[in-house]
Amino acid sequence: MKRLTLAVLLAAGAAMPADSQSGSSGYLEPEDRPNLVEILPPPPEPGSPRAQSDRAIYRESREMKDSPRWDLATRDVTGGMLDHFSCALGATLEEDDVPALSRLLDRAGNDRRVVGDAKKHYQTARPWLDNDLPICEPRTEHLAGNGDYPSGHAAHGQHVAMILAALAPDRVTQLLARGREFGESRWICGSHSQSAAEAGTLAGAVIFAAEMNSEEFRQDLEVARKELRAARAAADAPENCTKS
Repeated sequence: MKRLTLAVLLAAGAAMPADSQSGSSGYLEPEDRPNLVEILPPPPEPGSPRAQSDRAIYRESREMKDSPRWDLATRDVTGGMLDHFSCALGATLEEDDVPALSRLLDRAGNDRRVVGDAKKHYQTARPWLDNDLPICEPRTEHLAGNGDYPSGHAAHGQHVAMILAALAPDRVTQLLARGREFGESRWICGSHSQSAAEAGTLAGAVIFAAEMNSEEFRQDLEVARKELRAARAAADAPENCTKS
């Protein structure tokens, strides 16, 4: 059985999953894509109070290494989004169980290319580049060359959370809380500054809002909503969930 997987190889400089690149386009035409440089606050100026706070949070949060929250942040680096959101959704699902939803997430993922545009504009450095403090994923050349601000992984998590929340309104609180948590995993991991993770989470919401203007997106949401309702009714409950 196939699962929706999150890859660290990125298209257009954004932390986007490989499955989001299989289609030729998303739901947004180029002229309809939100300009995150104009929407998001800019990254903190060097030496500013927020930049100093980012630095302090990065260093202090390294003490979380080997804690349960660190372990969750590590798991959030890769893996299937249906797995990541199973507890929040209250169902264990695989890609083959929800083909319409899988196609929707696949296509919608291409709209996150706008995150890469913002990364290229700002070209901010990752917080771990000038030190050897631990982070929860490998220090690869690709990761180092992919800008800190905004976080594509955080955008991915919030984007998926909002799509799922639209499809399963009875789990809206759990799903949106998990989307926030997924974004927070990026600064807990140490791969991003806190401000970059927060900007990424906001970016995911912006992308979803723009997609809601697409009639095709809304139509695909409706198909996926019916499919997910039936799939959840037949699915096993997820195991090892610490939250409802």
